[in-house]
Amino acid sequence: MNVYHITYAPEIKTASLYFDGCNFNCLGCIRKKTMYDVHLKARSGSKSGFLSLNEVLKILNRIGARTVIMMGGEPTIDPELPTLVEKLRKSGISSVLLTNGYELEDKLLENVDRICVSIKAWSDELHRKFTGKSNKNTLKNFRKIYDSGVSLYSESIYIPSLVEVREIGKIARFISSVDPEIPYRIDAYIPVNGLWRAPTSKEVKEAVKEAKKHLRRVTCLYGDEKLKYEVLNVI
Repeated sequence: MNVYHITYAPEIKTASLYFDGCNFNCLGCIRKKTMYDVHLKARSGSKSGFLSLNEVLKILNRIGARTVIMMGGEPTIDPELPTLVEKLRKSGISSVLLTNGYELEDKLLENVDRICVSIKAWSDELHRKFTGKSNKNTLKNFRKIYDSGVSLYSESIYIPSLVEVREIGKIARFISSVDPEIPYRIDAYIPVNGLWRAPTSKEVKEAVKEAKKHLRRVTCLYGDEKLKYEVLNVI
């Protein structure tokens, strides 16, 4: 598999799997800042290697995980992801997929419990500028996930001078066209390589206010929140 890093929050029995590689080339990707869980107190260095499917399952069993969050990079480019999710379901472990939504296998939808689609931009031109790819597949697959009955939520990153209040409003309006009850979270951008600054809390609040014109369940992260649970490095 493409899994190179695993962390665990014992209090809520939740493991996070980090997948290498992505089908987007986002200019402000957090992985250009750190390849590891940002919630760890200390972790540095380069990837030591990848884990096999069996190694991942053994680790999850050993630590007693009841929920597994799969993130990236982009997990869906790993050909073994559908098999992993199927085995997790058979083991009674809940699975949560964080994805850009560009690629989506039907087999994956049959077994995953929850999916968060990160919508980078509603404007295709802006999406191409930031990620290098069109957002047409993402928007199409967003509807496909909803129609499948899998629990769905979404998030976007507020990036000053790029993805601001007006663009967030357009994203929220699209999500509302699918279902205004879909949960939506707006995350404050974490600066990478000095490309853009972090937004102020006032800017994020304005984006939340705009999104709430279309959606009923809007939350946000300002970027300075304290951890609710201890996060441990597994590998």
